Amino acid sequence: MNIAKNFTITRLPKAGLHRELIAGITLAALAIPEVMAYAKIAGTPVITGLYTMLIPVILFALVGSSKHLVVGADSATAAMLSVGLAGMAAAGSSEYIALAGALAFLSALLLLLARLFRLGFLANFLSRTVLIGFLTGVGAQVAMAQIAPMLGIHNAKHDSMLNIVASWLQIKQYHPTTIAISFGVLAIIVGCRRISKAIPGPLLAVTAAILLSWAFSLSQHGVSILGEIPRGLPRIALPHINWNWELISKLLPITCGLFVVILAQSAATSRAYANRYNEEVNTGKDLLGLAAANIGAALSGTFVVNGSPTKTQMVDGAGGRNQLAQLCSAFVVFLVLLFFTRPLAYMPEAVLAAIVFMIGVELVDIKGMKQIYIERPWEFWVALATALTVILWGVQQGILLATILSLIVHTRHGYKPINKVLIKDAKGSWHILPVCERKAVAPGLVLYRFNHSMYYANCNQLAMEIRLLAKEVEPPLKWLSIDCTAVDDIDFSAAATLRTLQNELKKKQIHLVFAMVTDTVHRELERSSLVPIGEKFEFFSTNDEVIAAYQAKMQSEAAEQNP
Repeated sequence: MNIAKNFTITRLPKAGLHRELIAGITLAALAIPEVMAYAKIAGTPVITGLYTMLIPVILFALVGSSKHLVVGADSATAAMLSVGLAGMAAAGSSEYIALAGALAFLSALLLLLARLFRLGFLANFLSRTVLIGFLTGVGAQVAMAQIAPMLGIHNAKHDSMLNIVASWLQIKQYHPTTIAISFGVLAIIVGCRRISKAIPGPLLAVTAAILLSWAFSLSQHGVSILGEIPRGLPRIALPHINWNWELISKLLPITCGLFVVILAQSAATSRAYANRYNEEVNTGKDLLGLAAANIGAALSGTFVVNGSPTKTQMVDGAGGRNQLAQLCSAFVVFLVLLFFTRPLAYMPEAVLAAIVFMIGVELVDIKGMKQIYIERPWEFWVALATALTVILWGVQQGILLATILSLIVHTRHGYKPINKVLIKDAKGSWHILPVCERKAVAPGLVLYRFNHSMYYANCNQLAMEIRLLAKEVEPPLKWLSIDCTAVDDIDFSAAATLRTLQNELKKKQIHLVFAMVTDTVHRELERSSLVPIGEKFEFFSTNDEVIAAYQAKMQSEAAEQNP
């Protein structure tokens, strides 16, 4: 394995090395409060958030392909984890942590299977439309769930809007000091961002809150603090659970949801930054890197990790251009775990709630939803349905609906393609016309272009349009050629339809031929050529060849009739 390929250490100039180190330190400063907040969302101890930025980051840097993608805790997967494990074990307990590790391990196995069977293309099936809706719903749910702890209310449910509202209705007492801390944190974060995005607002807010908590003993005044946080590196071991089919059957649906989000979000992020810098994307190697990262998460006692758009943007904005920056951030976390966990014990829980609230608000993509509404109104309602499902019922139901709606959107784009007929004018220029006009390129010859892959959802349209073209005209139709320029696949249903059409056209003495066919489609059509027995479909490289062959055939028949 050529590790240097990922972060180009051997060719990195001193200025570049300095830039990567600064980017790594910046990532650590910005992300440490964030991953601690994600641990709170996931229902695991705060320390596990720091663990996500240690071994998983190192493993992806060494195994993965992307120079830019940063792995770590993520709001969407953390929320899915919390909702999925609700009721299976008490949040924060050793059993709960073990189950979270088991989910990371199972997610790694699915990622390895995806790499083995080359299933990276599945990332494309979660459309950007439903992804925006899904993340908007997650953001709204996460933000609303933090309102109670920001007000000093504990034990509030956060798995769906219905339970969140039910918790609000039970609120009888607020805590003024906790409220002041929460709004102070929000003010610092927002203020720093308005001055400069390079200022680590969350880190400053955390530092200020810890100092105030220590100086004024806020825990003695009713403010909840994190309490003692264990110092040292994570213990490497497999999740301690009783592996059995009953447990796996409960974890598998959650794992599948996590797998889809990891695959889609990581692939989208890595591709976006690869395109930005004109680099190639090796999806297979990235899958191995993500699998290795999640195995590292499972072994180090933390929860599932994902390719993070926010952390990737942190590094990119700070000037980082390869995985050396991520390795540097892992080293900073290493130092924090060894020497700086004691001050974290004084951190008010409201600080993390406020940071999580900001993360949730940022996930609500109003701009993206508005853009979808302007450009694709039908797809807007798909995104809105996904968001509302997440908000009203939960993340797990939302990811299921998102996947289903993505497949529906995909099918919708292909089930009714806009097909055409081709004609050629006297000057030799080609023109496309609607099928309904039934124009022939030559007397008795129609060139029909099908503008999509042929599959079960659109084969009825294929049959309907070919039957329309084959209706009696003057002069009678003798040849019908299907232009397959846009056809890159033919499934069993479409092949069966073509066999039926071939038989129908033969009875009408119409010869069916194909033009502009790829090698793959050619083989599929050859295998499907069963009517009549022993006869095969006829193929031509270009439409001009079809015309020439047709004219030669007509001249030959004319010569036979008039010797």
